Amino acid sequence: MMKQEHKEQIGRAVEAVASKGRINHFYFVACGGSQAFMMPAQYLFDRELETPSSVYSSNEFVHRAPRALGPDSVVITCSHSGSTPETVKATEVAREKGATTIALSNLVDSPLWKAAEYPLHYDWGKEADASDLNKGILYRLIFSILNAVSPSEKFRKGMDGVENLNGIIEKAKAKYADTLKEWGRQYKREELIYTMGSGASYGEAYSFAICLLMEMQWIHSNSIHSGEYFHGPFEVTDFDVPFIIIKGLGATRPLDERAYDFCRKYSDKIMLVDEADFDMTGIDEEVQEYFAPLLAGAVLRSLADEFAYQRGHELNVRRYMWRMEY
Repeated sequence: MMKQEHKEQIGRAVEAVASKGRINHFYFVACGGSQAFMMPAQYLFDRELETPSSVYSSNEFVHRAPRALGPDSVVITCSHSGSTPETVKATEVAREKGATTIALSNLVDSPLWKAAEYPLHYDWGKEADASDLNKGILYRLIFSILNAVSPSEKFRKGMDGVENLNGIIEKAKAKYADTLKEWGRQYKREELIYTMGSGASYGEAYSFAICLLMEMQWIHSNSIHSGEYFHGPFEVTDFDVPFIIIKGLGATRPLDERAYDFCRKYSDKIMLVDEADFDMTGIDEEVQEYFAPLLAGAVLRSLADEFAYQRGHELNVRRYMWRMEY
């Protein structure tokens, strides 16, 4: 169950958004994995609200602040440490423009915490309940915002679903446990692995490629949108080229199925994460499309742990990040 202090922080932020009256744009702004984990939120807003929304990399947001950014805007930022300079600056820029600023961070009183009007804390670590982790906090926030600006039983179901995150994530990881060990052994020597997905799940493919493979395992990778696969990237497909494919549960599943059906004809190295296989008991069917990427992400994180073990390369090892000026 989500901690009361987290619910109260979210409540204050949602009340501020609801009191605005008019909202011209929602901006989700962050870097790296924090940006990727906001992609499903933007997808959800895009599907459910007429108000436009966008995802920005923090430094780009700073250097080319959107013309529409102003008092009628809501800017949601995130940095795990709360000290990512680009994200702190983006939050400051948004606040200077009069936008309502909401920031998620694991560290209270960090620079990001102080830069935002409405900071939200999330827990971290294996012992934390999933509802209090970054994705649980984000999902409670976004479903609460949706319900505040456009009340709907569907959004209340989404809010309730957050409380059941822990159970469904643990079941997803258990279901794939043996498969992940086999993948780890089979693919531990690969120097390049492509990842593919679409819709609400594209952010998980992107995050796995740039953070878990490239940053944490030094494996060359690229995330490919399933809808773009046939517009260039499929030319690299061959029997010895490995792909990780997320087959989504929602509206864009046909894109993933088309890409998977072609890819498996020509590649002998496919790791498939099919969201239709997950047991999502406790999540209402109306919102399962939005929660399924969180389960796929948990499975892929477990795969990264297995790669780290099989390759003898711990996930916290870096050559450049946090070790020098850049």
